[in-house]
Amino acid sequence: MTIASSFWRRKFPHLPRAEDRLFEVEPETRILAHCHWQVSPQEHPTLLLVHGLEGSSDSGYMLGTAEKAFEKGFNVLRVNQRNCGGTEHLTPTLYNSGLSRDFKAVVEELIVRDRLPEIFAAGYSMGGNLVLKMAGEWSDAAPAELRAVVAISPSLDLAACARALNRPQNWIYQRHFVNKLKRRMQRKAKLFPGLYPLDGLHRVRSVWDFDDVITARFCGFRDAADYYERSSALRVIAGIRVPTLIVTAQDDPMIPYQPFLDPALQSNPHITLVAPRHGGHCGFLSRQNGGERFWSEERIVEFCEAHSGQGRTATAEATNKRD
Repeated sequence: MTIASSFWRRKFPHLPRAEDRLFEVEPETRILAHCHWQVSPQEHPTLLLVHGLEGSSDSGYMLGTAEKAFEKGFNVLRVNQRNCGGTEHLTPTLYNSGLSRDFKAVVEELIVRDRLPEIFAAGYSMGGNLVLKMAGEWSDAAPAELRAVVAISPSLDLAACARALNRPQNWIYQRHFVNKLKRRMQRKAKLFPGLYPLDGLHRVRSVWDFDDVITARFCGFRDAADYYERSSALRVIAGIRVPTLIVTAQDDPMIPYQPFLDPALQSNPHITLVAPRHGGHCGFLSRQNGGERFWSEERIVEFCEAHSGQGRTATAEATNKRD
């Protein structure tokens, strides 16, 4: 959930209709992407977008970033995590913050099947953790086609984020996430009878509770603490070897700033950290200067353009088409 998506009704007149595509990330598990392809996709850079907890490919920040990137000449894929965006039927499994392998599979398919020469990955909040974890796990073995990664307000240290949500001032966020997670599990249990007994769900009052009772139980972790430890990108942040931009606000109510001061992050020369004092969680609303109302969306596209060998050509072609 973001400040922008919660209170800002937005329209996206320059984003063309998407083409649906299913990626099989493991046997019996598919995830849905909404794809916006340029003419001759192989001649354009490609941006893969990943949403946050209980978001979807239709979240406002996903659509806003997609529109900006498409206008700059990028192919754009708005990817739903497992079960999100009405896709519970596409897999018997659940989604969680450790499933970086899903996005590795998407990147690899785009390289092998689509022969796309330049791929960028950007994620918001939980999605930011996932793309950072993907890059850190790949480390020196990252495919050459993966040119850069961007994370906006990433939940870098999952345990610290869960503790932050337990603060009294964050009750509205906590309630929002818990209610949505519970409803999703109820839908999932109906789709796959007998696979997900919901005993214990009534005791869930926090995201930490949910991850202890549900996520850990059904995703192969000992408990919530084990899940958070094994799934946090901070654990592998030192391994990142591709250009990476991390944007986080020091006043983010849900993402504590302290983990971003970790020496493993601070000393990694491949990571650029931008940490304004204000910005909230994924909001970063700015004054209307030069069209940058949604500041972080602009930073994603700007960073990817700067690391794209095709960027200038693609931007010029897109501008010519509009003219």
